[in-house]
Amino acid sequence: MTFDQILFYVFGFWFIASSLAMIFSRNAAKAVLFLILAFFSAASIWILLEAEFLAITLILVYVGAVMVLFLFVIKMLNIDKSTLRAKFAGYLPLGLIVAAIIVAEMTLVLGGNQFGLAVVAAPARHAADYSNITVLALQLYTDYVYPFELAAVLLLIAIIAAITLVHRKEVNRKTQNIAEQVKVQAKDRMRLVSITTSQRRKNDD
Repeated sequence: MTFDQILFYVFGFWFIASSLAMIFSRNAAKAVLFLILAFFSAASIWILLEAEFLAITLILVYVGAVMVLFLFVIKMLNIDKSTLRAKFAGYLPLGLIVAAIIVAEMTLVLGGNQFGLAVVAAPARHAADYSNITVLALQLYTDYVYPFELAAVLLLIAIIAAITLVHRKEVNRKTQNIAEQVKVQAKDRMRLVSITTSQRRKNDD
């Protein structure tokens, strides 16, 4: 067994272990941390396959941004655990059925007859001057340029929709009008009233 194979089994073990720990973890924050470990393990396997760009992207985008956002959202939400347990018990049969279907499909796709070493050859080693980013860019901007542009348009539409939903006008929403605030004078906000001594005594009584 070579050193690369030993690293593959080590990273694969931690990937599967952290994934199972994330699923069965009762604490949402711990589940996020286990998911981060799973991402690091997957990135390490990609580095073994000489896909350095995808590995760095996985760490920077998902671990550095998405998981941090998930962690902040989970810690800021005030979630009632009793309500979650009740909903979990209600959706458990459907979740088990969906999980069984997913496992069956993944077994058929990733089985030895379709995805074994006898069918798919091991990746060839490249020279020292090989650039994974260059090859990926050539494939992305030549053969897959139209799907890439379509994905960019869809993401742009999603961004515009999110901004529109956030800035939509609500009835009970309080907003500021900077122009009216600047034009306000003291006489518009303050009224001077002269109170006599008799009125003052009457108010005190």
